[in-house]
Amino acid sequence: MKNVMVLGGTGFVGTQVCKQLVQNGWTVTVPTRTPERDWPVRGLPQVHVVDLDVHDATALTKAMAGHTAVVNLVAILHGNAAAFDKVHVALPSRILQACHDNRVRELVHISALGANAQRPQDCPSEYLRSKSRGEAVLLASSEEPLSPRVTVLRPSVIFGAHDKFLNLFARLQRFFPVMPLAGAGARFQPVWVEDVASAVVRILAQDVPDHPAVIEACGPQVFTLRELVQLAARLGGVRGGLGRPVIALPDWIGRIQAFMMELAPGEPLMSRDNLDSMKVDNVASATVAGLEVLGITPSRLEPIAAHYLAPGVQRPGIAEQRKL
Repeated sequence: MKNVMVLGGTGFVGTQVCKQLVQNGWTVTVPTRTPERDWPVRGLPQVHVVDLDVHDATALTKAMAGHTAVVNLVAILHGNAAAFDKVHVALPSRILQACHDNRVRELVHISALGANAQRPQDCPSEYLRSKSRGEAVLLASSEEPLSPRVTVLRPSVIFGAHDKFLNLFARLQRFFPVMPLAGAGARFQPVWVEDVASAVVRILAQDVPDHPAVIEACGPQVFTLRELVQLAARLGGVRGGLGRPVIALPDWIGRIQAFMMELAPGEPLMSRDNLDSMKVDNVASATVAGLEVLGITPSRLEPIAAHYLAPGVQRPGIAEQRKL
């Protein structure tokens, strides 16, 4: 039977993963502790939403019974070292143990571009260090008896109709006369959410049974953060497509700005740890296979973003984006 549990299935990426899995004949279980956020998947056929705290090892093991595969998309972008460790290291360990106990055959783990399972200490941010330690736990299990086959996907920044990246830049420029930007020169290789979801489906379907254990998910183009901000404004029709002047902030001012954002209520738009992550380019390496190994030709950003950023297209506000 094609039964898969998708942890983080109500989020931006998880929703697309669930949709493609259903289209490919999978029955999907989505655990959540926030029923008010499950609306993107609750109406999908063959998707069962269950009330479950994934950090509860006993409950997770029980709920995983009968599944042949698990996808883990649970992650946080902001927090202290303890919070990152809980979500990015302890939870993957708990998932792996539940897979062992239930003899789950496949485990797909969504990590992050820039993670380094061999040398986590070399990563510049707590986010990337914790992602790396989580990868290391999973990849080390490959030789253990009854261990599932583990595949780690490392995406660059992910774009799509409900992303919290390009949509945010477009919306901010509708309200602010200038864009003070920390990390303006940081480089990214954005990947379409549909391509990431397709990668998950192809891995679970074993379309490429001998694929590598670690795959980088990147688009075909590299942009600086400044270029992405300007592109969002142009496609969004901000000031007739001209956008706002982008002012690149020196690192020390950017860190002050990020610290002030951390003090604001709710999830910050930027943190000092985010800036630390941008100390290394978020682009494909020359040493790890890309989406092409799964038969996926990555999609270009502009034609897709032009559709959902176009003037007049209804998009979530800042508060709503934080909830997606």
